[in-house]
Amino acid sequence: MTSLHYVQEGSGPIVFLSHALGSHLGMWDGVAANLKNRFTVIRYDHRGHGKSKKSQTAFSINDMADDVASLIRTLSPNEKVSFVGLSMGGMVAQSLAARYSQLLNSIVIANSAEYYDDNARKNWNTRIEVVSKGGIKPISEAIISRWFTPEFINIQKNNPNDLAGEARLALENSDSLSYAHSCSAVSSIDFRISNTTITIPTLIIAGARDEATPPSLSQAMHQKIKSSRMIEINAAHLSAIEAPKDFIAALNSFL
Repeated sequence: MTSLHYVQEGSGPIVFLSHALGSHLGMWDGVAANLKNRFTVIRYDHRGHGKSKKSQTAFSINDMADDVASLIRTLSPNEKVSFVGLSMGGMVAQSLAARYSQLLNSIVIANSAEYYDDNARKNWNTRIEVVSKGGIKPISEAIISRWFTPEFINIQKNNPNDLAGEARLALENSDSLSYAHSCSAVSSIDFRISNTTITIPTLIIAGARDEATPPSLSQAMHQKIKSSRMIEINAAHLSAIEAPKDFIAALNSFL
């Protein structure tokens, strides 16, 4: 297991926030600022991301879930937590809920998937090849265009606190090898069977304009997880950044 960098704020019931591929815990700044008034909010960097240790060897989403299960046991030995994951973080949430339900009160799976077909895996393999040869910058423009709607990107260009620009900087500053290993972990997921075993309360959030993980993928998870409910918000892939008010409202109602 990998030791994870984390930030803890607020007081009250514990909520973990798990970020997307190519991001870091700063992705949750807006959400955490709201939640910390009522919850103990713990944000962390996945292995190979942010200030957590870089990864020289391959790993799986289950390995990433093992990392954060250890952190949960350390920071909350006597209390179950709620776990909110977006994109890759949502995949970690699925693994946690199926394998470590004793640590959890509930999970939120946002803008995520439970499985990728052969065509999608070919696309992931192409991304891995590009990053392995030339780093992340050659693909960053295409990724940002899938992370956010064109309107949001244009508005942010005139904003002194350019959230889309910050997300791009975090992506381009990511360690290339760790990013490639993370892409491999994401592309290999298959939670179609294990999701049927999840019984804890689950909220699934889909982005109505999410091209990376469209609502149909959220619907597939919703059908498998009998204890789930699903909502759509008007955003692309990084919905917690693009539509924080709607995202926070959904969390407040659920938590």
